[in-house]
Amino acid sequence: MEVKYIKQSVQHNGHIPSSYSEKLRSFLEFRHLLQNELPFPDDVIDWHIKKGYIKAEKSLVKTQTAWICRRCGQHHHDLFAQFPCEICGKKNCVYCRSCVMMGRVSECIPLLTWQGKALSKRPSVEMTWEGRLSVGQEKAAISVVEAIRKRKELLIWAVCGSGKTELLFRGIEYALRQGLRLCIATPRTDVVLELAPRLKNAFKGEEITVLYGGSQDRGKLSPLVISTTHQLLRYKEAFDVIIIDEVDAFPYSFDQTLQYATKKAGRQENARIYLTATPSSKMKRHAKKNQLPVVRIPARYHRQPLPEPIFRWCGNWKRSLFRGKIPFAVQKWLFKHQNQNQPVFLFVPSIPVLESVVSILQKNQFLVEGVHANDKNRKRKVKRFREGSFHILVTTTILERGVTVKKAQVGVLGAEVAVFSESALVQMAGRSGRHPYFTNGEVYFFHFGITRAMTSAFNHIQHMNTIARKEKWID
Repeated sequence: MEVKYIKQSVQHNGHIPSSYSEKLRSFLEFRHLLQNELPFPDDVIDWHIKKGYIKAEKSLVKTQTAWICRRCGQHHHDLFAQFPCEICGKKNCVYCRSCVMMGRVSECIPLLTWQGKALSKRPSVEMTWEGRLSVGQEKAAISVVEAIRKRKELLIWAVCGSGKTELLFRGIEYALRQGLRLCIATPRTDVVLELAPRLKNAFKGEEITVLYGGSQDRGKLSPLVISTTHQLLRYKEAFDVIIIDEVDAFPYSFDQTLQYATKKAGRQENARIYLTATPSSKMKRHAKKNQLPVVRIPARYHRQPLPEPIFRWCGNWKRSLFRGKIPFAVQKWLFKHQNQNQPVFLFVPSIPVLESVVSILQKNQFLVEGVHANDKNRKRKVKRFREGSFHILVTTTILERGVTVKKAQVGVLGAEVAVFSESALVQMAGRSGRHPYFTNGEVYFFHFGITRAMTSAFNHIQHMNTIARKEKWID
């Protein structure tokens, strides 16, 4: 009924109700969307374009040397293709293959955005979190507020379990009170799902948009947004503050498209804060040269040292799995923790290995489940693991970050495999010993040969503990 009325209004009166314009504005403001992504009649959208409320710009731009996609920033020749287009009638209409999963962007379809007003100040914002920050967190929290105030960059280099989320709360409160729009972005859906309830609990009553593949919040935009970096492809100059959590994580660290998306989503003058326990070599160099302000937290908030990995040779584990057996050293370790009712993250290098390990352990009476990136039940399984429904969660590197489980122990099977980089091993080790009452978790690297990545990860963790002891960060 409403859509039909709107169409008639455009056709006969040349105008539409202001309330409907407000709905369109709230949906499109600060976004970069295709027309078919908008749940509004074409007549209404066209009317707003003609009136200048909606800006339509070419999705693809041709330069002398290449095509450039304005949504994802892609410019490599191999990532553009042609197709027979029903819209423009061309048999060789060019489209971008890099971001096609977000809806096809072609040379004849414009990207739409609404140039809206900034939010007004919201002095009523109140942080409802009542916890206390450690000395290190307090120092970092002050730096976060200052970076937001001055619209500057800041690197928070903090070990796994140091309470990176909590040290952001004061900065978030400051930004919201100033009427700024803030986004916490992360490469992994699992981290988004971990952060969302914690932020909602810390800012009860505040509207928080949570964006990831399949999210029910698609189409919403609130002053505080938690999003995967992929979802930022749909935004343009939307945020005054962008906090990138796990900035070194795959795929963000390797994907120029995602880095472009976070840059495009920020306003011309925006604060940009990076959080990680394992900064890239480039970030370390910039920090060392004072080109990137950095705050380092070498210890966890509970003031106990990080569990240092133990290397345990387990023989030719691939051959053992092929014969339907788990290496004895691994099985003995798993039995110990199952008998002590302690949950175990067992990281493996691939999905086929995961499936073999889960099948063998189930036959040996272990309470076990497996999760990987393509598992549709991943969220439910992680929840059941937290609740203690089973003892062992076999996983690929998809759960190396952002997931906290009480009393967790960590094992890595095949730690010598190339997929386990130094940063990945450090992050996986960081799942253990996080709880203030269970700080002595174990980390075992089960291997068939020691690699440079393994020794680098060990040295990284040991070095952080050494700094923490020297500077009195740990008891």
